[in-house]
Amino acid sequence: MSAKTRASVKDEDVYEALRKDGNSKEKAARIANAQANNKQAPSKKGGHAPRYEDWTKEELYGRAQELDIEGRSQMDKAALIAALRG
Repeated sequence: MSAKTRASVKDEDVYEALRKDGNSKEKAARIANAQANNKQAPSKKGGHAPRYEDWTKEELYGRAQELDIEGRSQMDKAALIAALRG
């Protein structure tokens, strides 16, 4: 698929590298878009975030919204966790 037909991917190089590593199209696109967003730092190391199970449903929903996960409004907490780990 060419970059022109995949307009939702903001960092094509990162996307292609992730796909070559075996990541799904959806996961590769989410990561590539997150890295292209200056408000996020998905590749930053050293943080100690709590496990998703310790997050509230509202926090999980907010993160799913940042990553533009489809169907998030219909998901319960367990489904949000599964989608975020996708």
